[in-house]
Amino acid sequence: MAMNTEDALREYLKLFVRIPFITSIGPLAKMFDFVAQAAPGVKEILAVGKLCWEVRERHYDVVIVDAEATGHIVAQVDAPASLARLVQVGIIRDQTRWMQEILHDARTTGVVVVTTPEEMPVVETMSLIDTLTSTTNVPVAGVVANRVYDDVTTPDDRRLLRDVLLALATLDTQLARDVRAIGAVATLSVERRERAEEHLLTLSGYLTTKAVPLTIVPDLRVASTKINEALAEALAEELS
Repeated sequence: MAMNTEDALREYLKLFVRIPFITSIGPLAKMFDFVAQAAPGVKEILAVGKLCWEVRERHYDVVIVDAEATGHIVAQVDAPASLARLVQVGIIRDQTRWMQEILHDARTTGVVVVTTPEEMPVVETMSLIDTLTSTTNVPVAGVVANRVYDDVTTPDDRRLLRDVLLALATLDTQLARDVRAIGAVATLSVERRERAEEHLLTLSGYLTTKAVPLTIVPDLRVASTKINEALAEALAEELS
């Protein structure tokens, strides 16, 4: 389902405040926005509260959330705890308590961080995990490294390519130019893979200290009718 604040607010009012169904919540929404600007966690509580409600009521076997980006997810998953620190009595206290029980239980909830084998995404991933583990009680279930480039050449291939390029370096034929162009592409691919390996090694070492598992998914962005099967096979092999 696609979630939005107005629908979540409408459902909350109907379930907990016992306000009958109304077609327009404009004035209430404006009041909510005013309160949300003043108190941290108020706006985020609607989204995360809706998710926790679906888990609590067992409407689904598994709830998978395509969550906010790294700059917003911490505030969202920590919204019940933030609100509980502000309001410690009444219905708000009771609701934030059961939400926290769901979010803080590693058997029920886990954040899965998706990254790519590049410097900035890896740095952001490590920073996000540091923040989650140091400022919240929400567990990190794992990290997925997506779009990891396959090593399409072997060391023997690369040595042969270097020898061929050296032999053709002084020739000015069309064939020599074509081979050099292919060599440039192959060299770029190798360098890209080597950089990815360096970043993955950094990430893997960091995750080992945090006891967080890493799953690697190959780059399968090429158009293919078999892409789903290839992805399933890659994940099955990785997770086994």
